[in-house]
Amino acid sequence: MAKSKDATAPGSKSAPKSGKPSASQAPPVTRPAGGETHQTAAAPDDRITTNHGVPVSDNQNSLKAGARGPSLLEDFVLREKIQHFDHERIPERIVHARGSAAHGYFELTKSLARYTRAKILTEVGRRTELFARFSTVAGGAGSVDTPRDVRGFAVKMYTREGNWDLVGNNIPVFFIQDAIKFPDLIHAVKMEADKGYPQAASAHDTFWDFIGLMPEATHMIMWAMSDRAIPRSLRMMEGFGVNTFRLLNDKDEAVFVKFHWRPKLGTQSTGWDEAVKIAGADPDYHRRDLFEAIEAGNFPEWEFGVQLFTQEEADALPFDILDATKLIPEEVAPIRVVGRMVLDRNPDNFFAETEQAAFLPTNIVPGIDFSEDPLLQGRLFSYQDTQLSRLGSVNFHQLPINQAKGCPFQNFQRDGHMQMAVPKGRANYEPNSLADNGEEGGPREDPKGGFRTAPVPLEGEKVRLRAETFADHYSQARLFFRSQTPIEQAHLASALVFELSKVAIEAVRLRILANLQNVDTDLATRVATGLGMDLPAKSAPAVEPQDLDLSPALRIVGKYPDSLMGRKVAILVTDGADGAVVTAVKKAAEAEGAAVLIIAPKVGGATLKGGKLLKADGQLAGNPSVLFDAVALVVSDDGCVQLMKDSAGIDFVHNAFVHLKAIGFTPEAQPLLDKCGVEPDAGIVDLSGGADGFIAPAKTRQWDREPKVRMLA
Repeated sequence: MAKSKDATAPGSKSAPKSGKPSASQAPPVTRPAGGETHQTAAAPDDRITTNHGVPVSDNQNSLKAGARGPSLLEDFVLREKIQHFDHERIPERIVHARGSAAHGYFELTKSLARYTRAKILTEVGRRTELFARFSTVAGGAGSVDTPRDVRGFAVKMYTREGNWDLVGNNIPVFFIQDAIKFPDLIHAVKMEADKGYPQAASAHDTFWDFIGLMPEATHMIMWAMSDRAIPRSLRMMEGFGVNTFRLLNDKDEAVFVKFHWRPKLGTQSTGWDEAVKIAGADPDYHRRDLFEAIEAGNFPEWEFGVQLFTQEEADALPFDILDATKLIPEEVAPIRVVGRMVLDRNPDNFFAETEQAAFLPTNIVPGIDFSEDPLLQGRLFSYQDTQLSRLGSVNFHQLPINQAKGCPFQNFQRDGHMQMAVPKGRANYEPNSLADNGEEGGPREDPKGGFRTAPVPLEGEKVRLRAETFADHYSQARLFFRSQTPIEQAHLASALVFELSKVAIEAVRLRILANLQNVDTDLATRVATGLGMDLPAKSAPAVEPQDLDLSPALRIVGKYPDSLMGRKVAILVTDGADGAVVTAVKKAAEAEGAAVLIIAPKVGGATLKGGKLLKADGQLAGNPSVLFDAVALVVSDDGCVQLMKDSAGIDFVHNAFVHLKAIGFTPEAQPLLDKCGVEPDAGIVDLSGGADGFIAPAKTRQWDREPKVRMLA
């Protein structure tokens, strides 16, 4: 919904449901185990203040022009809090520190001229240079690639009208509704302040303490505990703009828009146990995968889509489109595919490009505009401020990776630390009349072609509260969980059990269980059983959750593409193995688009039956099966005996089985399969009948195997 309805919500100050909201001077809030907000008085020594000692009346909501209006620049509490947060660490990014990136292009395939005047969205066939960066959120620059975490998905497009930075995540919603809570969220999920650990992990007390007190985060938690948070590859994850934006046409008519990136390789994930073992085997797993795919000419590609909806359509929805904790199901507003992104070149220098790239939500072009989403409003300040800290100068836009490339950039901003331009003439102000005297007059404003803000009417008092339409924290969390397949529901429940088992404070676990009952009673029961705890009473929600229509589009399982494109197959070969079988498997897998690697006990390779040396791409101990999507065992009798004495060989087979991967094998490998507890199923394929039978199960996971190999909640 997009019309203002001022009322109370968890984390907000009281306001009547009729009439204008009251900017009350209520004391700070506390939240009991039930998860909802209650007001309590605070002693002077216990009050939150600004850095200059001014008591803060509301630490939950930024100052807005009306409950659903834009945030106001005069909000010194918001600015001080976020600015201090932005400058906490240098030069590494505070969040999204570990990133991987590539160059490429955007190509429009369908014009949106009816809705926008942005040239990048109206000129079909034009290719626009871009730079995309993918990242984890919680860990530092030296952390691993595969933790359970949100992934950043940022794209800088060097358009003819200036840079457009679409800065999003691989999850379409976020933890919080108002940017003023972002420092608290990140402080909670980062390393605990006294211990300095855990690194790149949410499974600890402070994160779940915060989450239990912020019911608005429940929907995001469903996504973060799902398989979406452990992607198989950066090339196999979706991207979302998260916030709601506007498009404006030549008549300044506006429609709302949400932006989507959909991978051509399909959205694919790892398993949790697999992700943990990948971190040990190759901390750079995602970075290496992206780099090597581009080097090999297997260019990652995403479809670019939009969800468009009018003010009237927004008003008819049972949630508020300005609330970043909500999504619009594809079944309600279908995604229109209008373009594509292709990444075809790796950076030449990691620091100069990937690390110095500065993405700003404020970088938009004429024809695109912001909404009043209070999370987005805070981002518009925070990102610019962060880059000033990280890159040390107001001239960071002059770094080559950040420069506008499709058009000139020119104004009267001068000097500053690390100024790299050499402006000519004496005009450094506007307006000026020096051009009338034959001198350099400089650029001028363009009322017609320049950026114009949507003429959106605003009304309301200056307030610190949230709209009534933001108060439903559980309906979409319920929608997400119930839309998953039974396999994905089990993974999600098991992830919650794992995370909460790392929480030492029992009251925090109880609070989460109380909140989960508002999502799904069966989910809460499964998690409580996994923890060995009694289920507490359900917390009282601010708004009773609704049963929304399910959205199968939110699933991953069952939607893997019928292809080996982008996937990796390992052939484990020993001395005395049959080279014809190796050749057959390699040929069949490569024909389906897979990258095939020969793995041997020794890096020099294996001597095949007949005496020919087969060179290896990797040595067994350094290339465990967790690094591959399917494996084939082509061994001799003696080779099998040796592998059965080697823990690396045993782990190679056992992990492939428990991670639900297809295993092709020659009959000589049967004793090894038996030792590893491998039971026959559709994914266990005898290669003596040819390699073709191995290809189909190699394209997906063997989900039916999972109950045999692990206990799930």
